[in-house]
Parts: sequence; C-alpha cells; structure tokens
Amino acid sequence: MDYVKSNGKLVIGITDFAPMDYKEDGSDEWVGFDADMAKAFAESLGVKAEFIEINWDNKIMELDSKGVDAVGSQAIDLHRLRCKTSMNCSDPYATNAQVVVVPSDKADAAKDIDSIKDMTFAVESGSAGEAAAQAAGLNATAVQSQADALMEVAAGTSDACVIDLLMAGAMIGEGTSYPNLTYTVNLNEANGEEDENYVVGFRKDSDLTEAFNEFYKAASDDGVVLALAQKYGVQEAIVDPEA
Repeated sequence: MDYVKSNGKLVIGITDFAPMDYKEDGSDEWVGFDADMAKAFAESLGVKAEFIEINWDNKIMELDSKGVDAVGSQAIDLHRLRCKTSMNCSDPYATNAQVVVVPSDKADAAKDIDSIKDMTFAVESGSAGEAAAQAAGLNATAVQSQADALMEVAAGTSDACVIDLLMAGAMIGEGTSYPNLTYTVNLNEANGEEDENYVVGFRKDSDLTEAFNEFYKAASDDGVVLALAQKYGVQEAIVDPEA
C-alpha cells in the first residue's frame, strides 16, 4: 500500500472484457464493473486508477516486476494454485463459467461436449477459457484476448470460441455487436467442475489484499456494488461478502 500511495496511482492489469473492462465506441476511458470498482478502490486509497492491457499469460510476471499492482477478473477455481503460491487473492466478488460460443445457425449442432469435439476453437491465452478447453480435449488456438476470440468466430476463422459467461451475456445475441452468435455448452458443467469465483489478484504478501476486502465489504454495505452491478447487468453474478 505504501508503494502504491508513494506512486500516486494503482496500476491494474486488464484485458478487453465487457461488461467488466472495456472502452465504449469513441472513448479512451476504461469502464465496466471491474473498472469502475477499481476506480472506487483507488479513490479510497487516495490515488488514481491506471489501466494497462496485458497479455493474460504474463500476469504473474507483471505483478512481480511491478508492471501492475493488481489484476482483476481472476478466476480462482481454475487458478487456485496460483492464488496460494504466486499471488495474493482477494475474497470472491463474482461468479462465472466458461461457455462455448458458436454462430447461431450452428447452435443445434453444438449442444453437448461430444458434438463440439471436432470443432476448432479460439481461446484467450492464459485464461480460464483456455484451461477449460484443454480439460475438455478441444482443438484450441490461443489468441490475445476474449474479444479476439469472438472476432475469430464472427470472421469464420474458428468454428467456435470459449469465453466467460459474463462476457457472453453482454457481447453476443440480439442487440449486441455480435447478433448472430450464441452460447451453448457450459464447459464447467461438461468438465464436472463447479462454476468459478472471481477474485482480484495482488502481489504475493501484499497488504492491498486485505485493504480491498475491507473496501469491497464497505462498498457492498453502502449499495455501491449493487448500483454498479445493475448498471452493467451483472447483478446475478455478484457475491455477497457476508455469504
């Protein structure tokens, strides 16, 4: 915390991931549930929030080298070992799952794990989606971000992709940028795993971890968390810190 305060900023490593971290058309400002929460947390520390897009594969290195001070939307269930050995993790703040996204006209042919085995997949490198695809034995190619994975499917260069359910709910289907895409198989269920919990990752032994836990509980009690969740349509995924 002293290091962050001396710098006057909290640097958060992110990827383009609506509705958690993204930029609206024509804007350079990062917004979303995670981004807005990070801004509020930084303000509680008396510093500004700064966002840096990172290669998700390199998040531990970015934390250790002080390239970033925190990483959000960290899926704890598929990365639990990292939270014990390589970084500090906050208490869970949201739930999520990994889902298969296909063109809408291919949905009937991609209803279960057996029907997607021969498909080609795009996944974000180093993500929970990549881990879920590997666990399911899928033919997956890693790309820079989940947004890139969606573009691969929309362009027809991949048959399908694996992304976060939270992103699928915001980015595909009627009224979105990808009206002709839909999601089908929940890979967490198909792999016999529980849905994921999202946490914030900090450097190993960082006192920012407990500071965030205290901040999040206070923000939940004050209604800030619910207001942001409703703003970005993720209220059903938000974890009650008292639960």
